[in-house]
Amino acid sequence: MIERKNMGRVSPFLLVLLALGFSFATYNLLTLVIRYKTSDPVIAMPQNVRKLGKSNLKYHVALTATDAPYSQWQCRIMYYWYKKMKDAPGSDMGKFTRVLHSGKADNLMDEIPTFIVDPLPEGLDRGYIVLNRPWAFVQWLEKATIEEDYILMAEPDHIFVNPLPNLSHGDNPAAFPFFYIKPTDHESVVRKYYPKDKGPVTDVDPIGNSPVIIKKTLLEEISPTWVNVSLRMKDDPETDKAFGWVLEMYAYAVASALHGVRHILRKDFMIQPPWDLEVGKTFIIHYTYGCDYDLTGKLTYGKIGEWRFDKRSYLRGPPPRNLSLPPPGVPESVVRLVKSVNEATANIPGWEPAESNN
Repeated sequence: MIERKNMGRVSPFLLVLLALGFSFATYNLLTLVIRYKTSDPVIAMPQNVRKLGKSNLKYHVALTATDAPYSQWQCRIMYYWYKKMKDAPGSDMGKFTRVLHSGKADNLMDEIPTFIVDPLPEGLDRGYIVLNRPWAFVQWLEKATIEEDYILMAEPDHIFVNPLPNLSHGDNPAAFPFFYIKPTDHESVVRKYYPKDKGPVTDVDPIGNSPVIIKKTLLEEISPTWVNVSLRMKDDPETDKAFGWVLEMYAYAVASALHGVRHILRKDFMIQPPWDLEVGKTFIIHYTYGCDYDLTGKLTYGKIGEWRFDKRSYLRGPPPRNLSLPPPGVPESVVRLVKSVNEATANIPGWEPAESNN
């Protein structure tokens, strides 16, 4: 399905920022409107929402993607599991959109609901393609028709393993706390974008933009700031070195804090094999890490295993159907991951693995 409205002018203010390389600091124009403390070590949330029950409001599932084969096959698997979980009891899923920031249609338009947006101007991403994510959301939010009041920002390498309810509460989005996002460990860098007069560095949540369930109106406010902060961070050598491949995640966390938004931190939102061992009652498998094991089921991370599953083994195209299952002793989370991939590829029409992924 192709959906592309008249792009027109996205926003004169944003285009000026792009033209100037986003050299101006948005935070001077912002006012903090919410400030909360979080405390729970497992599920941290602002105190005022602890007494509230389940939200029961539909959210729109959105993921940003490119037209590269590596992105495409992951999107197809992700969409398969979205369709399977959407109407399951306990799910608050609404509609689905692949926000394609390649600027043109690809061969999945009839398979996956897609909205085409433009990439950043050439060279502005400095080879860090993830910088296109916030810019893609800005365009999509401004130009698309989105029926739901909430949005789940997801990624191609997410697999839904249990029906996902709306975990947010009003103006408090729900997010997954990443162990490697540590604003307090980088206070001097964070302060370049979140000055002391805005509040303590602990106001910056240890999160990225995905997975996050957030009210659409809040994301509309945060996204332009997220673009701005991302590009300013990438333009600063110290920040770029400190944050590396997770720079855009820090940018979302900082942008949210600049708008006074605190997230409900849900460790059960997602697992990341091979480090998380069981699926249990969690909702998403994120297969960003390679899974390498010897034939006794021992993890050999950092060394190619006798058995392995790593999405980066399939950069040129889809993996084959019916991947071999892990040997005995490998954690249930890894077994579930491979079985989920196999189920999807067995049921997706026209699944054609690449001739060579080497």
